[in-house]
Amino acid sequence: MDIKRDMYLNKIIPYMWDGQVKVITGIRRCGKSYLLRTIFRKYLLSQGVAPSQILTFELDMAKDIKYRNPLELIGKVKETVENKKKQYYLFVDEIQLSDEVPNPYNPDGKKITFYDALNDLKAISNLDVYVTGSNSKMLSSDILTEFRGRSDEIRVHPLSFAEYYAAVGGDKFEAFDDYAFYGGMPLVLSRPDEAAKMSYLKTLFSEVYLKDIVERKKIKRLDILEATLDLLCSSVGSLTNPNNVAKAMNSKQKISGKDLVSNNTVTSYMNHLADAYLFEECKRYDVKGKNYFDYPNKYYCEDIGLRNARIGFRQQELTHIMENIIYNDLRIRGCEVDIGVVYATEKSKAGNNIQAAREIDFIANHGGKKTYIQSAFALGTEEKALIENKPFSLTGDSFPKIIVRHDIRKRWYDDSGILNIGVIDFLLDDKIV
Repeated sequence: MDIKRDMYLNKIIPYMWDGQVKVITGIRRCGKSYLLRTIFRKYLLSQGVAPSQILTFELDMAKDIKYRNPLELIGKVKETVENKKKQYYLFVDEIQLSDEVPNPYNPDGKKITFYDALNDLKAISNLDVYVTGSNSKMLSSDILTEFRGRSDEIRVHPLSFAEYYAAVGGDKFEAFDDYAFYGGMPLVLSRPDEAAKMSYLKTLFSEVYLKDIVERKKIKRLDILEATLDLLCSSVGSLTNPNNVAKAMNSKQKISGKDLVSNNTVTSYMNHLADAYLFEECKRYDVKGKNYFDYPNKYYCEDIGLRNARIGFRQQELTHIMENIIYNDLRIRGCEVDIGVVYATEKSKAGNNIQAAREIDFIANHGGKKTYIQSAFALGTEEKALIENKPFSLTGDSFPKIIVRHDIRKRWYDDSGILNIGVIDFLLDDKIV
């Protein structure tokens, strides 16, 4: 099945031949390799680039395993492109699998890494370098330090609902139900039936994601990593923190004494899951105080189908599933997303005035524009509508405000100028935010 991902292709094209390494990041199996080796390659060929000018190394494949050694990679590429008049394109897949090797000129000194290889190769004037990787710490924070601003990052996500629907077509409401169940991992679309889709998503965790983390991070307690993963999957859309996760884990597994799972261990494992792009932390932001809270925050799964698979396709709380889908869609659109916190003055039981915190599901910031968004599965009564609207009135500003709903199909504005819009309409309209 041909899946169009024009948004990402249009992000790559402006960076061509800018002298920097193009780093294409994202969770494994989300389509990074397809974007680079199929979509971008087709574009290059359409522009007159010969196949021999595109050098591809897949470090997760046995045929290219020797090129995990950065010195072997440097040697092969230089042998092919140096002192040639033609321009060449280098594609290196899953660069985080690259090994660290001793410096042949100083065996006891600092090891040679893929950073050294890419810095060396990017200096070749007739070579344009592109790499993919699935580890955010290695490929985001560290690479920015190592390259000192000489790299461009292009983040790829699983299919948005708009991309998914463009591929499958048919009734958009049925398509949304399937998307909310199986998610947007591209290969799900090619699986022949429901059982095959479920099996594929479950296998991604056991055979790809967890194995990657255990191998790369040298995890000693797989049981704690898996329990942390399960608790995060069960709590998408709910406020949590490492302390809560550790307490829940110790209570559920009846762990006590010296065997208690510590907050530090859970924090470390949660960071590993985020580094592998499985989850993102969404922080709480005081709208008027203009500061972030330390904890608790929310964690959203990178793909709702993966989340559903991990918990055995149970716990189908559509309220939280829809919220996770909206969060992912905002991130795909390039928004920075926070949870908004505002305060209302209310009477306590003793009759005193107190400041009660109220939550706005999302504050989406894009290109200097701010939008407040509430995710509401259904607003069947006037009381529910007032509850969802109340936080908007407490922001003290006039930025756009949207309630995304599952129970309406036509969009409309209320008397306060708040847009009420169906979730499918929202997800298919890329100009709203």
